[in-house]
Amino acid sequence: MAVRPLVILPDSRLRLSSEPVGPVTDEIRKLAADMLETMYDAPGVGLAAIQIGVPKRVVTIDTSKDENAREPRVFLDPEIVWASEEKRVYDEGCLSIPEYYAEVERPDRVRVRYRDLDGQVQEIEADGLLATCIQHEIDHLNGVLFIDHLSKLKRDRVNKKFAKAAKRGEAA
Repeated sequence: MAVRPLVILPDSRLRLSSEPVGPVTDEIRKLAADMLETMYDAPGVGLAAIQIGVPKRVVTIDTSKDENAREPRVFLDPEIVWASEEKRVYDEGCLSIPEYYAEVERPDRVRVRYRDLDGQVQEIEADGLLATCIQHEIDHLNGVLFIDHLSKLKRDRVNKKFAKAAKRGEAA
């Protein structure tokens, strides 16, 4: 396992749509292991493969609060098959948009179909933080960032801030 460098806004790779995983290979399993290590190192609760420059539909998530009781989850080719009408607002952040947080409204509950690392199709229903995290990471797979859910004014400010920081060669 290895910690991989994160792709940071305004890197255009964050706007790519990721490709389906295909067969579950040792390479995909290593990618998932590296993603978990990178996510824990950051630290974060979710990571999409594109955030380390790999345009594959792979997501890792661990919303456990206790470092000694980790609950790593890997989702291959995840898709939301149902979302509740009830909404919830969470203060979201993103490892690819460091140290910026904003309130985002999303469905409170979702049902997600995905494949596990054995290639088996699974389905879970999630609510609360896990539901928000799943939606946030699936957005990444489609080239969507959480700032896209904000007003144009806020989004433009964030983009400008990170573009300036990139020009200076530093984190925002």
